[in-house]
Amino acid sequence: MKKYPLTKKYDEKWVSENWMGPNPLWLLEELCEHMELKPGMKVLDMGCGKGITSVFLAKEFGVTVFANDLWISATDNLKRFEEASVSDLVFPIHAEAHALPYAEGFFDAAISIDSYQYYGADELYFPCTFSKSVKSGGQFGIVVPGFNKEFEKGYPDALKDYWDNDMFSFHSKSWWRHLWEKTGIVEIKACYDMEDPKKIWRSWAEWSKENLGFNDLEFLEADTDNDIALIVMSGIKK
Repeated sequence: MKKYPLTKKYDEKWVSENWMGPNPLWLLEELCEHMELKPGMKVLDMGCGKGITSVFLAKEFGVTVFANDLWISATDNLKRFEEASVSDLVFPIHAEAHALPYAEGFFDAAISIDSYQYYGADELYFPCTFSKSVKSGGQFGIVVPGFNKEFEKGYPDALKDYWDNDMFSFHSKSWWRHLWEKTGIVEIKACYDMEDPKKIWRSWAEWSKENLGFNDLEFLEADTDNDIALIVMSGIKK
């Protein structure tokens, strides 16, 4: 599996205490290879969960981060940001994805790690909401779970027993690219499947099986044809 040297700076116990899916710092570090982030930039971290991606962005790039999440309270995230000594750069926001409290063109970049699929698979979301938050010439970047191709039923037969309705947001990189490109708003800079997606996913799957009783491990093992993907996409607003 690919190495992620920036992530190695962070305590593994801290990561596993706060992750909510496959190691978000690995996913973010991969994405940041295709973005240009500099101190002073304002960055939207959409669906930040418990905020460890926001901590990473502030520490590694010196950007000002608006850590936006619906499921985790802003008060809880503020405590984590204070403990990580980044509360001067990271601002916790509790807001639903379709009701963002930001001015149009406010951000230099908008990022989403393993959450965009929950709201962004809606064809209206990128042109009507997400893209409006970023200024012209600004950047977008997402990492989402999906498949390496599309399926007529929405999923491969091998995964039928582990399929939930919210997984119908799982798509291929080509599907995601077309979703954004057809709006004419963005120039795609990168769109590809990460290497070894199931290896990346596995550490979370084992932890969540033991600690939460989730069935991610069975889901990965059922994928006998290696259809599961983790998709990286970045672009520039025209």
